[in-house]
Amino acid sequence: MHYLVYSVISILLWACLATLVAHLTHVPPLFLLAVTLLAGGSLSIFRYRRWSFDWRLLVFGVSGVFGYHFLLIMAFRLADPVAANLLNYLWPLLIVVLTPLLLSGFQLTARHLLGALLGFAGAYVLIGFSPSITDESSIVGYLMALAAAFVWAGYSLLSKRFVTMSTASVGLFCLISGALAILLHLLTEPVFSLNLGDGWRLLLLGLGPMGLAFYTWDAGLKRGDPRVIGTLSYMTPLLSTLLLAWCTGRALSREVLLAMLLIVGGAVIGGFSWKRREPAAIAGGQ
Repeated sequence: MHYLVYSVISILLWACLATLVAHLTHVPPLFLLAVTLLAGGSLSIFRYRRWSFDWRLLVFGVSGVFGYHFLLIMAFRLADPVAANLLNYLWPLLIVVLTPLLLSGFQLTARHLLGALLGFAGAYVLIGFSPSITDESSIVGYLMALAAAFVWAGYSLLSKRFVTMSTASVGLFCLISGALAILLHLLTEPVFSLNLGDGWRLLLLGLGPMGLAFYTWDAGLKRGDPRVIGTLSYMTPLLSTLLLAWCTGRALSREVLLAMLLIVGGAVIGGFSWKRREPAAIAGGQ
């Protein structure tokens, strides 16, 4: 399967995340994180023989999966969620820009940079808010959102170096991260009981955006060009907003239409006309 197919699957699944989470705002965030990561990690249990138990790899994987989501959850708690979300969506741009710094055999061209900047401009217009980091009570939250963007970009790019790591090991990262979230939930959050509606939404969230999306993301990055994948990732906030608008019956504003033009234009410029020399080492690991 082509790496762009894997990447698009992840993007489509992540586009559903906001709609599902919007119906789970009453669920304690660490509990939500724990249940969904455990569900997502369970998808790889049938391939447990391919898990890697190298402690360095486990530290790397858990730091990426748990670290990113923990930072983002805390950012939403401490800062304005819209502003924090904007800072978080720097990660696609960081993937494009940091690729030649963290990986050998890749060069950042003007086409990639222009596509990434157009995509970020579209995400900025889409969210429609410029974060003003002047409130001392929320500055820590904004810094956590920015740190989350760097963590996910770094995790995504550095995972390409672990060409011998099976994608099934991502499930182990999720299981360990889910166990950590359960522990923190028990220590810091009130006891929570699920109803039937909460249960099936958490299951969908865990199996899709917090499950299968991680595996296809890893597979796509190992096979393909992270600059192109990073640029295409700007489709995530756009599709997420379109889905929310459809589910809530809201009309699309001019800002959304402008964002669509910028994001799709950035993806076309940065992702569908490029020349690259792919390192020979990326073929394995699945």
